[in-house]
Amino acid sequence: MSQTHTLIIGAGAAGMMAAAVAGQRGASVLLIDHSSKIGEKIRISGGGRCNFTNVALDGGDASKYFISQNPRFVRPALAHYTAKDFVQLLKMHRVTFHEKHKGQLFCDDSANDVIDVLRAECAAGKVEWRTNCAVKNIRLLNEDSGARFEVDTSTAGVWRCQNLIIATGGLSVPAIGATGFGYEVARQFGHTVTELSPGLVPLTFGNWAQDGWNALAGVALPVRVSAGEGKKAMAFDEDFLISHKGLTGPAILQISNYWQQGESIRVNLCPDVDLEKALRQGKVGSRMQLDTALTQLAPNLPKRLLQHSFEQAAFAPYAKHKWADVSDKVLRELAASLNAWTLKPSGTEGYKKAEVTRGGVAVKEINNQTMESRLQKGLYFIGEVMDVTGWLGGYNFQWAWASGMAAGMAVSDKL
Repeated sequence: MSQTHTLIIGAGAAGMMAAAVAGQRGASVLLIDHSSKIGEKIRISGGGRCNFTNVALDGGDASKYFISQNPRFVRPALAHYTAKDFVQLLKMHRVTFHEKHKGQLFCDDSANDVIDVLRAECAAGKVEWRTNCAVKNIRLLNEDSGARFEVDTSTAGVWRCQNLIIATGGLSVPAIGATGFGYEVARQFGHTVTELSPGLVPLTFGNWAQDGWNALAGVALPVRVSAGEGKKAMAFDEDFLISHKGLTGPAILQISNYWQQGESIRVNLCPDVDLEKALRQGKVGSRMQLDTALTQLAPNLPKRLLQHSFEQAAFAPYAKHKWADVSDKVLRELAASLNAWTLKPSGTEGYKKAEVTRGGVAVKEINNQTMESRLQKGLYFIGEVMDVTGWLGGYNFQWAWASGMAAGMAVSDKL
């Protein structure tokens, strides 16, 4: 039987950050993972260049970028450890990076650079590693034993620890080893796990192929997509992409976090043009055909998409009509089909294609300063396993760094 001050389950972004911080502040740390490879979600993210943070997370109120039963939960950790702090860490290790649109920061070379930084930071903290090591059982010990938890592993024997940090992530991307183990541990110690569902995920639609949309696979354009009503309404201006199965691209991934089963989404294919106004005002005295007019009024609309619109039964008779002769009613309906395309998803492409998991360990049962359980002393949850889901664009990685930092500091403060 072996003993360590802090045992961390999950060698992903949050787990490695917590291990490095705790180790460098004097705690003995064992970091274990059931997979043979560490940081796989880092490695595959951002097209292999890892969108590791977003400059919007500058220490202000970050709650608007996150979904949770209590979005304000994220404020202390993200105010304490900001995007600038993680950038400084990368600079210290001479990792070069660049900013894409909307504050997204990516490695210049490879996502492996981020993994290498975390490895080096863990080495500086003398962190012990065990990969290909699954947890078989966790037991709570009597305080008199000098440790709180006893952990049986598949390849590293039995370990005892004062602090146990769960950094196992969610259910997204099972191909790289994602499991629901963290939720099982949470329930074992009396925690609530909120409803789980795929997040930042492509949306699918019934009759997609029958309606001919699959023939437009590959069409991409900037749009405004929205979901919800009233105070719950959300909208994003991003690119979207038509696929063989439905809709994807940044706009769709973003809105998928807010879409609820049974609800519709709205897509404005021409967010910069009020097509109804332009079509009705411009037709007076025009000799132009309607399809030609629409091409000029909405030059950013791909021709394949315009052609598909005019193939719909409601508009097919008017494509070659003189613009001036088309009724305002038809023009209004045509404009609405492009400025306010409303469609109801049948579902998503699931955890296989999801970038994150919505839901998780209920944050009301976790201390937002330290990430320690309010139900079990010495038990911590960090990263995606919690009911904290960020926007696309580096927000979820910054949550991993910040929550890992908070837990790492908390356990080492107990030395």
